[in-house]
Amino acid sequence: MILSDGRRIVLPNDPRVGSPNIIPVHPDFRLIVLANRPGFPFLGNDLFSALGDLFSVHVIDNPSEQSELALLSSYGPDVPRDTLLRLVRAFGQFRELSDKALLPYPYSTREAVHIVKHLQNYPEDSMSEAVSNVFDFDKYNSAAKETLLKILSEHGIPVNLSHTLLEKKGKPLQLTVQRDSGLDTSEPKHGKEDPNNDPHVGGNTWAGGTGGRDTAGLGGKGGPYRLDKGHTVHQISEAEKAAIPEHVKKAAREMGEKAFREKLKEIQMSQYDAKVYNEYSLPVQNQVQALRIILSSLQAKSQERVWSRNQTSGDLDDSRLIEGITGERAIYKRRSDQDPELGAPQMKPKRLRLVADVSGSMYRFNGYDGRLDRELEAVIMVLEAFQDFDQRICLDIVGHSGDTPCIPFVPVNQLPRDNKQRLDVIKTMHAHSQFCVSGDYTVESIADSVESLAASSKDYDDSIVIVLSDANLERYGIHPRELAGAMDSDESVRVYAVFIGSLGDQANRLTQELPPGRGFVCMDLSEIPQILQQIFSTSLLK
Repeated sequence: MILSDGRRIVLPNDPRVGSPNIIPVHPDFRLIVLANRPGFPFLGNDLFSALGDLFSVHVIDNPSEQSELALLSSYGPDVPRDTLLRLVRAFGQFRELSDKALLPYPYSTREAVHIVKHLQNYPEDSMSEAVSNVFDFDKYNSAAKETLLKILSEHGIPVNLSHTLLEKKGKPLQLTVQRDSGLDTSEPKHGKEDPNNDPHVGGNTWAGGTGGRDTAGLGGKGGPYRLDKGHTVHQISEAEKAAIPEHVKKAAREMGEKAFREKLKEIQMSQYDAKVYNEYSLPVQNQVQALRIILSSLQAKSQERVWSRNQTSGDLDDSRLIEGITGERAIYKRRSDQDPELGAPQMKPKRLRLVADVSGSMYRFNGYDGRLDRELEAVIMVLEAFQDFDQRICLDIVGHSGDTPCIPFVPVNQLPRDNKQRLDVIKTMHAHSQFCVSGDYTVESIADSVESLAASSKDYDDSIVIVLSDANLERYGIHPRELAGAMDSDESVRVYAVFIGSLGDQANRLTQELPPGRGFVCMDLSEIPQILQQIFSTSLLK
């Protein structure tokens, strides 16, 4: 180790021991360095990057359940064992959620010790009082409060932080039944509306029927657009759909385009519907809070060209001439890329594009697994979480369907500013999925996004594309290699795919064939912040 005044610390058996400015270290000397992990909330240094090659590194994880129970018992020998066990299990769950970015703070054994010491020293106090001393501050964070209360309640730990729990009502999922109609199409039409909303299978009379022909519905052929009335879907084969005459396809397409234009006018003129917006917003409020915590910890990634000194090759360093005369070899310098220090401020904004799947299969299979609802909730989550971060992250949202590979929904740096504007965005996405033609432009959409972001990559600290998809690629003959090739088409832009829908194991198989760490399967939106945190930690936070 070279000190700032020129002296050097060496091992005791170094031949230079005895020379001026050489300090031999004692044979029994040991240096133990403790470090928090980098990132929020402890803001530790990146030990592996700075000193990992100089130390024998040991990562200390949280204690096991039995170890933590033994530790708490030593602080509270008179506290009932059942109480200690409930605390241990609750805190273990807190840490799991913190790792998934669903809680802002990784509650440690230290907080559990405070509770146990309180119960030991003041046995007349209630459990609720002891717990509230630790968690009182969190009542000002509504998202964290709801999660904490839910877990504490599950483990039978009473606490008084006035709250309201919200539950999302699920809806029954549809089944799909394969069938053949054996009949020809004639002319596309909306169909009659059934006031009783009874299920209609086959035929060409009723709007919202399944497995029929000519009318708006699901699973049939020749109709002008999709229309889901919530019934079991009877679906005809792809071969039967492919045999539709071209003039019928053209007429159906024209009718669908007209209906889409009318729907957009209705969306633009409609009043804000708080009830509809809350159906998509309320279930993801915890995730919004978690995302905002992650975004708060973003830091600079772009590298800087600097002189690296003490090198064994390169340009001679004039300040190291004396060392060269005495035989030192590391007297050279050379230009190299240096990563920014941990926590360094961004000098440029980061560029992020969200690519949403608004193809017909998203609408068609929404009743099967809720994939379109899940995507719209994810979009609301992103729009709410990224609010007020537009100086640090330039975000835009585009979509793709059988119509085109790039449909602009939210232009760059023009995030909707209120709930009415955000609701309009997801209504437009929903309408596009209902009225677009069948087909898939996933690969083309990724390639277009990569090309677009690569063209301006020098203006940003980092460029990243996140693709939301239902993994329904096999139907259109798209091989995973094509998807992977588009994702890796330019090294200046990192692309990640998040599959939020799947028939069978399609999504899992696709993920396995993509570049490592670049594909994710997410059937539960509570996992989105954890996925984005992993994406950011491997891309934006580097």
